[in-house]
Amino acid sequence: MTATFTQLADAKYILLTSFRKSGEGVATAVWAAPDGDRLLVWTPTDSWKVKRIRNNPRVEVAVCDVRGRPKGDSVFGTAEILDPQGTERARAAIAKKYGFLGWIGVKASIVRRGRKGTIGIAISVPE
Repeated sequence: MTATFTQLADAKYILLTSFRKSGEGVATAVWAAPDGDRLLVWTPTDSWKVKRIRNNPRVEVAVCDVRGRPKGDSVFGTAEILDPQGTERARAAIAKKYGFLGWIGVKASIVRRGRKGTIGIAISVPE
């Protein structure tokens, strides 16, 4: 059974697979927080997943554990790199969902990388 939006939104970690130009998928375990009918992810701006998503917005997502081992079937979706306001929204959503650890992670990243050092990604998946 494919993952539902609710299962993805409630999961502690999701496995986000973005695709190289060759079509090969590259999976990464990430935190994700719901925002209406999409999931928000927050990641370093210079990460390869951001580069791959800019090239190809098609992604695959699944519930996973901290090590990226899937806990169920995946679903295809579409990712969008967010502007600075959207990135702030992603930071706030991550901090809210993950509590103190999320808040510390966001604040530490801002201190380490600055506000432009991380970027938000919005993922839309069919329900």
